[in-house]
Amino acid sequence: MERIHDMIIIGGGPAGYTAALYAARAGLDVLVIERMSAGGQMAVTDTIDNYSGFSEGIPGWELGMKMQAGAERFGAVTKYGEVVSAELEGNIKKVRTSSDEFGARTVVIATGANPRELGVDREEEFVSRGVHYCAHCDGRFYKNKVVAVVGGGNSALEDALYLSRLAAKVYLIHRRDSFRASKIYVDALSKSTNIEFLANSSVAELIADERVTGIRLADGRELEINGLFVSIGRKPASDIFRGQLKLDEGGYIVADESTRTSIAGVYAIGDVRTKPLRQVVTAVGDGAVAVHFAEEYLAECD
Repeated sequence: MERIHDMIIIGGGPAGYTAALYAARAGLDVLVIERMSAGGQMAVTDTIDNYSGFSEGIPGWELGMKMQAGAERFGAVTKYGEVVSAELEGNIKKVRTSSDEFGARTVVIATGANPRELGVDREEEFVSRGVHYCAHCDGRFYKNKVVAVVGGGNSALEDALYLSRLAAKVYLIHRRDSFRASKIYVDALSKSTNIEFLANSSVAELIADERVTGIRLADGRELEINGLFVSIGRKPASDIFRGQLKLDEGGYIVADESTRTSIAGVYAIGDVRTKPLRQVVTAVGDGAVAVHFAEEYLAECD
């Protein structure tokens, strides 16, 4: 380790680069370690319409680049690499990539969460070309069209209800005959006139050319659709912290609105932490909050 940073931020999505902006602007020595490119999951969203300040929307990758540039304007440094391990206890925390080791007085974890995939052939090929994982992000492209939602929990029913206000028809596909969702969502679903529930069903195949035009179910039925929304949960990127930080049963890092984790000087922000809503705007808020409490921690340590 050449030097000890004031803060290492693991992950360069909206949460991570907002934390970098606030920390660098406050005069802290900040290092961001990003695995691939700025923006995280946001970067694969064609257009973000629900982030204030962009009246015409903005491509996710472009917003990610703007956030990175804003943080680096104040001196934050980005290094690209995949974090493979971390030692978070003690006054100096160590973060290792496949090629380097870095030290810092505080660590902010912004590794995000990835959507669970269906696991059907060509699914990745048609992401944003008919396959989607965020109804609130991409639903507007399907106004007056036909879509399908896969899942049976709160998120799936919420997505189906949201899409029903835009689309002409919504198929809700669930592998069981009953939902795992709260009664409030089930009651609302029963009142909808354009949602068709397909119980004991699963998607076996995508039908597509340049983009998705339909799906084939496991029982052989084919449905003509314009878009498929997968809502079967998310996988928090928290495995390398297991055994050090407290995680909930879903693998999310336990951190309240202060973003403080079970280890002093370590903060979890964005989609990787326990929280009720995972959106760009809530991730950005986490980034600012984490720096506030990190500054308090550093002042107490000095």
